[in-house]
Amino acid sequence: MSLKIAVIPVTPLQQNCTVMWCEDTMKAVVIDPGGDVDALKDAIEELGVTVEKILLTHGHFDHVGGAMDLAEHTGAPIVGPHKEDEYITTAVTQRGPEFGVSDGRNVVGNAWLEEGDSVTFGNQSLNVYHTPGHTPGHIVYVHLDEKVAQVGDVLFRGSIGRTDLGRGDHATLIASITQKLWPLGNDVTFIPGHGPSSTFGEERATNPLVGDAVVG
Repeated sequence: MSLKIAVIPVTPLQQNCTVMWCEDTMKAVVIDPGGDVDALKDAIEELGVTVEKILLTHGHFDHVGGAMDLAEHTGAPIVGPHKEDEYITTAVTQRGPEFGVSDGRNVVGNAWLEEGDSVTFGNQSLNVYHTPGHTPGHIVYVHLDEKVAQVGDVLFRGSIGRTDLGRGDHATLIASITQKLWPLGNDVTFIPGHGPSSTFGEERATNPLVGDAVVG
């Protein structure tokens, strides 16, 4: 498998910053660098990769707070999320301190993504799906060939994303999971924004909030 993945928890909220890289070219993307940028710099150097793009799943501070610093360090552009999250990507310095994270920066100059877009790095490609509900502009990144996804805060092992943080919507989140993620296949492994990985099939079978026994 020429796609390689490293997960680096960052911030006091232990947000899963994900580095994906093409083993053939050593070109990489960093998904959701929420903070602890010095640790991320060290990890990138240790992996020996060149960061081509910094990708964001949604605008919450623990996912985007370190993006500007990392972009300045690597020279890589910031890409994502969907434009509907601009109201929070530009409010990092307001919200972060409420949760004990004071070193994040508002994101400016990023490129927005839409449903159906793709992001390439080296010989690898990630498909983009717009998955609102947790936030209105949330997106997920899926590597169709390797059947792996970074789903941010849409879905967790045994749980789903919160919808009480402003402009969240429970019914919309359930629709995003069942209509966008489940059709990708039970054998897709996903990396959530927090906590351990799982598969869509495992969640369909056991998740008490969005499993097939609950939502049909």
